[in-house]
This record gives sequence, C-alpha cells and structure tokens, in this order.
Amino acid sequence: MNHRTSLSLTRPGALRLALTALAALTVFGAAAPVHAERIKDIAMVAGVRTNQLVGYGLVVGLNGTGDQTTMAPFTMQSVENLLQRFGVTIPPNTNPMINNVAAVTITAELPPFVKPGQTIDVTVASIGDAQSLRGGNLLLSALRGADGEVYAMAQGNVLISGFGVQGKDGSKMSLNVPSSGRIPNGATVERAVPVHFTGDAHIVLNLNTPDFTTAARVAAGINKVLGEDTAEALDAVSVRVKAPQSADQRTAFIAMLEDIQVDPGEAPARVIINSRTGTVVISSQVRVSAAAVAHGSLSVTITERQDVSQPNPFSQTGTTVTTQRSTIDVKQSDAHMFVFQAGVNLDEIVRAVNEVGAAPSDLVAILEALREAGALRAQLIVI
Repeated sequence: MNHRTSLSLTRPGALRLALTALAALTVFGAAAPVHAERIKDIAMVAGVRTNQLVGYGLVVGLNGTGDQTTMAPFTMQSVENLLQRFGVTIPPNTNPMINNVAAVTITAELPPFVKPGQTIDVTVASIGDAQSLRGGNLLLSALRGADGEVYAMAQGNVLISGFGVQGKDGSKMSLNVPSSGRIPNGATVERAVPVHFTGDAHIVLNLNTPDFTTAARVAAGINKVLGEDTAEALDAVSVRVKAPQSADQRTAFIAMLEDIQVDPGEAPARVIINSRTGTVVISSQVRVSAAAVAHGSLSVTITERQDVSQPNPFSQTGTTVTTQRSTIDVKQSDAHMFVFQAGVNLDEIVRAVNEVGAAPSDLVAILEALREAGALRAQLIVI
C-alpha cells in the first residue's frame, strides 16, 4: 500500500499534519531502503556552521619550562604591558627571568546558535621556545573572529596530555606534545554570531559529499514524505526545500527533515594508493576489462672481494699486490600470469593478486600497468 501525504506550508497546522503523517508511515511499516541513511548524516543546513576564533595570551605558573628571555623577546614585552596595566613599572636596564611564563596562541570553534554566557573549549599552543605548559594557567585573553570583533574571553588551567624530561647531560625524552594543551569550557562567549535562520521561504541542504545521484534522491525522498514540489535539487551539493516562516515551526520542520532516510548514490570507482605507507584501497565499483597480467621479480646480486697475488717464494722479482674480483648473480623468479575476464569485480581482483603473492608495491605496479593499458575502469589516485 502506497502512503502519500501532501503538505501546504502556508496553512496553520500544516506542520502538525505532516508530523502525524510521518508517524503513520512508521506505524504502517513503510520500509526504508536497505542502505538508507538519515539526511542528518549526509547533509547540513546551509548557514548553520561553526566559526573559528583566535587569540594571543600568556600562560603563567610554569616550573621553569617557559620561554627564555633571549629567545622570546615578545614574551617579555607582553609581561611588561600586562604589569603596566596593573600599575607596576619595571625599572629600566633590568632583565627579569621569565622562564615561568610562555606566550601562546589560543584557538577555538564557536558553534552555531551559541549564546552569550555559554562556554566553549579552547586549545593553547606555545609560539616561543617553552618546553612544556604543564601546570600553567592562562591569563584572561580575548578571542577574535575573522572580522576582528571579540566573541569570547578565555582563561583557566591548561591540561597537557604529554610530558617532557631532561637530564643535566643534555639527554631528554618527551611523550606526545607538552607544548600545547586544552582548557575544557575555558572560554565564555560574549557575542553571538547572527544566523539567518528565518525570513526566507526556503532552506537549503548542502551534502557533505557532492553527488548528483544523492542530491536527486534526497529531493525525491523529501517529496515522497511531504508532497510534490516541496524540494528540488539545485546541483550536486544543494537541495532547496520549502519551509515554514515561523521559527518554532521551522525548527520542528528541520528536525523532521533530518530524520528522513534516503539511499545515497554509489561512490565513484576509485583506487587510492598511499605512497608513504603502501596502503591500497579499492572501492567496490572498480571494474577491469579483459586483460592478461604477468608479474615476476628480478634479483641482481653483486659481490665484491679482494684477492692477494704473491710471487713465487724463491722469485727475485715481483711484489705482492691485491686484485679486485666481482661476482654478479642474476636470479629471476617464475612470472605468474593470470587473466582478468571482462567486468571482474573487487573480490576477483583481490583473489587473483593474492594467488600470486603480490606485495602492496607489486599491486601498485599491476594497477598502474592496467591503467596504462586502458583496462582499469577506475580513477587511480596517489596520496
């Protein structure tokens, strides 16, 4: 039985009708596709995004692991400016030790819809030659956005996951990175980022991974639940959806959209090769046309040694000399040949390569040769 509900977004109570219809679909057993995913997991609402914040500050209270005076003059300048704000004047021609202080950068992400008074996590990292920030305390610092405005104020104890120790003979050992750390809930939001959530007759869903098939299926899935002409795919990323004007109804409407399940399109056929680790990843859509592959290895060994040449024991002429002798040995293992039939899938490719005992480097060579021969139906990407 095909259940279908149309929704007029301009009538009062239309959203309630849509929610009731969606619940009815669940009760009557409207089965989702086998590989269905929620729209929440594959797309996000346009304009609802995080914003990056950055600041500069001082971490104090370090146990001699802070910046050195000669290596980080900006730290000394920051300390002097800080003390002057509190009415403390440093006498001229003085060189105070500041190895208990470290200059740091402060970064944070401002989530969407966050309000003044809420707290966010911050990350601090040394920009001088401080060895460790363990046990330090970040002094009150401003966090600014790309527009130069202050959006949060950060302060608190720095938590470090690593450590570093050093002996008097210069030997040292460190675990992780002790020169950076985090302050959970270390910044208080002072200004909210305006989000244009209402005022437009439509909302736009942007896919996390661009794909024309997925965009078309998202629009079709929304129209199946909420009625025809509710959603339209604009391109491989964006899907425009008609939405209520009221903020309360729009919030519930988006919550309902995010719970709709669709069947995403298959990823393109790709072979990913990591040149540093030798890892090879083959997607399920990779196909190989008819081809025969012979793969063997050639081993060349060159041995160098010196021989001593002496004259006869009773010879009156001649001297003892050394001569160079080189031995070259060439070995070639039997080349295993296997045949790919037209349209073989991933399982057959892996099975054929494993049968000849090919290493990851051998597999890369085989795949590159298949691509040059025009038999590999996939993109070959080296990272």
